[in-house]
Amino acid sequence: MREDDDGRGRDGKRGGVDHTAVRRGNLARVLGEIRSPGTLSRAALATRIGLTKATVSNLVNELLERRLVRETGWRQTGNVGRPGRLLELDGSAAAALGLEVNANYLAVRGVDLAERVLVERRVGFDAVRTEASRAVGELARLAGEAIAELDRARTSLVGIGVAVPGLVDVPSGTVRYAPNLPWQDVPIAEWLRHRLELGEDTRITVDNEANLAALAEFGSVVNTADDLVYLTGELGIGAGVVSGGRLLRGSDGFSGELGHVPVDPRGRRCGCGQHGCLETKIGLAAATRAAAPDLDGAFRDPEEQARVLLQRAEAGDPQALSGLDEVGRWLGVGVSIAVNMLNPGAVVLGGYFAVVSAYVVPAAMRELRSRTIAGETAICPITASFFGFTAAVRGGTSVITEEVFRDPLRAPAGARR
Repeated sequence: MREDDDGRGRDGKRGGVDHTAVRRGNLARVLGEIRSPGTLSRAALATRIGLTKATVSNLVNELLERRLVRETGWRQTGNVGRPGRLLELDGSAAAALGLEVNANYLAVRGVDLAERVLVERRVGFDAVRTEASRAVGELARLAGEAIAELDRARTSLVGIGVAVPGLVDVPSGTVRYAPNLPWQDVPIAEWLRHRLELGEDTRITVDNEANLAALAEFGSVVNTADDLVYLTGELGIGAGVVSGGRLLRGSDGFSGELGHVPVDPRGRRCGCGQHGCLETKIGLAAATRAAAPDLDGAFRDPEEQARVLLQRAEAGDPQALSGLDEVGRWLGVGVSIAVNMLNPGAVVLGGYFAVVSAYVVPAAMRELRSRTIAGETAICPITASFFGFTAAVRGGTSVITEEVFRDPLRAPAGARR
């Protein structure tokens, strides 16, 4: 039996070599180079990655069939020979869907592999007072509408990434405990697959919202730190930790619950049942009580609530200014715990923190400086997330798209238009 130049054998595996794995790896290498900034010809690709021109040509043809890349223009290299066709990322055949369940809303975002937004929506929803199966049913309805839009765009869904504010068993897609919803042992991946009638070839990944938001922030062009801590800022407070460019999960995948670190033994009772958790000091409900107590419970949409806090602070309202300064002080306490333990290169504030960052970061930095054991050398910047309330759902799409870049065979075959 003959092995093709692109690593394919008729039996798929011979002599201990998995030719499908070789082909998958070579496709990923070629796609990764084309994905990088700039445009390349097949000849330039072959030179860059060290494969024969024939092998690269076969691999490129398959990526073209799957609409992962496209040809655009010509480039002459040297003074002799024919010009080469240039290649660039296409990705229009495959789409990823990001979903988010939060205490006050559900969100969906659909993108193709080139990050073109195909559908984006957020709807108010009281998940706290809604039984889990009904809430997942509403999420499935929202996802179903989005999938229909993807179909109309002639784009095939390859996977769904779901962000949830709680402890998630990622391998099974089960929410073990979400104190602010409250959910316990909710098999959200299984329920979504059943209600959306999706086959096993469509991956559903469920993860903690802070983890997914941290991945989105790490993958953005705004942040360049290899080690960062991302803090959500909604009803609950969670932390996503990226260390050495990789998500830090802990032995059971339950890391990052900074919001449930006790900071005031005589403080308010937290949704988790304990007293004085950091969340009771800096969660959005706590910020509203401190900065605008007359608005407590007046809003369902957290972004709208955050913007009212910002407007009052910008107008010089004394209560808003003092309340947000107090939130900033407690935020600094929480950040100092993360900095002393993890020594990150940056701390990124999401959710409502990003909206009111100008009024909480100064106090947080003062507190951080007074509490960091290693002194000024360990002080890292505290910055506002560029993505704000959309970070988690963006992270949901990114975990799916990155899987396709690692394994281009996940993209639909025979999709060339």
